[in-house]
Amino acid sequence: MRVPTLPSPRSLAGQLFAMQAVLIAVLVAGYATFTYLSDRGQAQDAAGRQAMAVARSLADAPSVRAAIRTPDPTSTLQPFATEVQQHTGVDFVTIMNPRGIRWTHRDPARIGEHFLGHTARALAGESFTETYTGTLGSSVRAVTPIHDDGRIVGLVSAGIKVDTVTARVQEQVTTLLGVAGGALALGAIGTYVINARLRRSTHGLNATELSRMHDYHQAALHAVREGLLMLDGRFQVALINDGGRELLGVSGEVVGRSVAELGLPARLTGALLSSEPRVDEVHLTATRVLVVNTSPVSGGERRGTVVTLRDVTELQSLTGELDSERGFTQALRSQAHEAANRLHAVVSLIELGRADEAVDFATAELELAQALTDQVVAAVNEPVLAALLLGKAAQANERGVELVVSDDSRIDDGLLPPSLPARDLVTILGNLIDNAMDAAQGTTGARVTVTACTDDSGLVLRVCDTGAGVDPSHTEAVFERGWSTKPATASGGRGLGLALVRQTVRRHEGTLTVSQAAAGGAEFAVRVPLPTVRVHAPAVPEFGAALSGGVA
Repeated sequence: MRVPTLPSPRSLAGQLFAMQAVLIAVLVAGYATFTYLSDRGQAQDAAGRQAMAVARSLADAPSVRAAIRTPDPTSTLQPFATEVQQHTGVDFVTIMNPRGIRWTHRDPARIGEHFLGHTARALAGESFTETYTGTLGSSVRAVTPIHDDGRIVGLVSAGIKVDTVTARVQEQVTTLLGVAGGALALGAIGTYVINARLRRSTHGLNATELSRMHDYHQAALHAVREGLLMLDGRFQVALINDGGRELLGVSGEVVGRSVAELGLPARLTGALLSSEPRVDEVHLTATRVLVVNTSPVSGGERRGTVVTLRDVTELQSLTGELDSERGFTQALRSQAHEAANRLHAVVSLIELGRADEAVDFATAELELAQALTDQVVAAVNEPVLAALLLGKAAQANERGVELVVSDDSRIDDGLLPPSLPARDLVTILGNLIDNAMDAAQGTTGARVTVTACTDDSGLVLRVCDTGAGVDPSHTEAVFERGWSTKPATASGGRGLGLALVRQTVRRHEGTLTVSQAAAGGAEFAVRVPLPTVRVHAPAVPEFGAALSGGVA
């Protein structure tokens, strides 16, 4: 047995069309009914006035009074009444004596019979109208007395059948209904066209479906952690979710405001204002690294832009750490290769019977590696910075660059507050050293000098190289994302390191400057304020030896 299914609800456009069609039909029907009743009453009043005018004209006619005085009034009055009836448009004209005996009638056979109707008021000298059913059916009639020398010598009644009045009204109502039908058809066509556009706009969804979609829309906006931003055709914010507010760092009422008024970085603002789609572009705000995708919304014309934002701040930091670990791994591999060569040298000396020389060679190598570690730890006792410098020393040695820690470097363990995490130190100093090694590599006497100390302003990190330096006209552009003197990569990773350094420094309310180093290269200086700064004099005055000897 097949279970009958309920019809699916009509679309919102269909419901509006049906409601408007019914409303127009009801209005037209009500107006037609009102007009019919009103016109019928007016038609009956007009028929009564017409009949009264004919009756009074006959009652006042001298020829009628003269005919009444004759012995046979019918012979004169019947032709006259018939002629008046034909020319005035009334259905009957009846002239009778005061007793109500007809002298004239539309049907000659009825002459001499008693008039069917009321005459008492006319015999009292009053003219009146009434609706009465006589020999011709229901009619609107007028009755008036005929006076002669002050006496009532007869009565005149003229009337129009109700069917005739109704026919007149029906003609008017038919015309009205035709006009109303045309208006209804025109309104239906207009309503259909308008609602067809509405159906296209709502994609045929009914009110329940639209309400459900709105609920889903609101739930999705608050549930999605990624940032979602929708701009209208004038690049004003049409919609922004909670994730978008958090990632862009905006608060308050931003809907309806232009993107240029949100206080975003210039490059990010330019990307949002661009009419071209952007795919996985990396942009920096004051505290975050964002991946931005934009897609224009078009429907025959530009309607706006959909922007998605992903926070890759942690990912970028982890990627930097992974790159450092890869560098450490390569350095260890290189050191293992060097250690193997030295071990072979020791074994060969022993095989040649020169054991004492083998012991001296091995001891010297161990002392050099230990001295390198002791020197770095003595100057920079903060474990994260010390490990970073040792790793970078190995990388620099692999690339043919001499990495030197300056004599005035000194940072004790526990000096840095918890508000300055180790990851940020790796980001700042690691990127500066990497850029310095890139600049110095291949130059004569390639060297990178690192200074890490504290003074009255807080933590000071300074990295100098022997490269080509930075053009003074580029001292600001060098910190912008995408600026680099190295070839671009397919992943677009070039030109991000210094931008990340400046972002991290600004997050800790520090400063980052670039100038020309004494050796002719570039000098990058970072100053980060610390809650409590203890200034220490250099503990190892003679320190400053090259760290290019390798790490065992």
